[in-house]
Amino acid sequence: MNTSALLPSNDTPLCYRINNPPFKYVPTIASAYFSSIFSVLGITSNLIAFVVLIKSFQRTHSSSRSSFLIFLGGLVITDFMGLVVTGSIVVSFHVTHFNWRNLDPHCHFCNFMGMSMVFYGLCPLLLGAAMALERFIGITRPFARTTTLPRRRTVFMLLLVWFFAGCIALLPLTGVGSYHMQMPGSWCFFNISSEGNDLTFSVLFSMVGLTCIAVSFVLNTVTVVTLIKVCCGQDKMQRPRDQEVEMMVQLILIMAIASICWCPMLVFIAQTVLSGRPLQVIYLLLWLRFASWNQILDPWVYILFRRAVLQRVHPRMDWSRWSQWSQWSTLNQSFRNTVHRLTHSSSLGRPLSSDETGQNEQLNETLNTL
Repeated sequence: MNTSALLPSNDTPLCYRINNPPFKYVPTIASAYFSSIFSVLGITSNLIAFVVLIKSFQRTHSSSRSSFLIFLGGLVITDFMGLVVTGSIVVSFHVTHFNWRNLDPHCHFCNFMGMSMVFYGLCPLLLGAAMALERFIGITRPFARTTTLPRRRTVFMLLLVWFFAGCIALLPLTGVGSYHMQMPGSWCFFNISSEGNDLTFSVLFSMVGLTCIAVSFVLNTVTVVTLIKVCCGQDKMQRPRDQEVEMMVQLILIMAIASICWCPMLVFIAQTVLSGRPLQVIYLLLWLRFASWNQILDPWVYILFRRAVLQRVHPRMDWSRWSQWSQWSTLNQSFRNTVHRLTHSSSLGRPLSSDETGQNEQLNETLNTL
């Protein structure tokens, strides 16, 4: 099928050599209505989430909670900017139908959009893995956390994620891969090909994204299992874990959304370049729409899945049961220790000391109050 009205020549800029605008065929899934609705809905959702996060950050006094909110804020800002940058270009094209060759004869604008697509695509996946690592350390290795400057450390990790994603996005400008115009002429992306450096960058993009999802899954699974053991265990030093539970619920939902939205796109790219098959544009556009939902659904995880909101929707839901489990675990351990001492004293045939009698009376009073 001839999708381009003009055939590329030898003096055609690199970004137009494969797909040379204007195009004759415009798939329905790439219409202006889809782009406009997705952009407006995503930008509005992230703005609401950002306001909610600011209010929550001002009220929080927990270092672990503030670190988690900083990561969430970075995720919301990234999703918001990604929708603004890429969405404004796509919607402008559908409204004005500008000619890319006249507007961008040297591919600078196309390279910028390609970099934006890669950067804002990888950032949510990398941030999800970073958030999973932060929660893993906070739950399984609480004494390994830096207690002096937790917010600065979190901000540094956030900047490091952005820097890493930016370095990957710059690789096609150095010759590892290349950015090209994509159908229907409204966006640019790296060339998904099984030849040369395009193969290298395509595999790199897919493997980085899939690795982030896998790391998030493993770390979150271990963290959840550890959190359940801590909440239901017999640790005397337990404290209320309702905030940890809330953060883990939100983090698991973020991971699930990222996996559902991005895995089809990442697997499709890897399969296409490794099998050597020609790129199927309709599937690329379809999986791109799937990936776009990630930026729309992410902010609603924090907007809806908060204790304040869930308690309004389901007033009978008692988040304090995690704290009660901790109290019962501590009481259970104390009860066992006291019974062991009393049994041991009786077996030796000696009377109870005044301290043991006082502990017994105190334990009975505690049982009566619960």
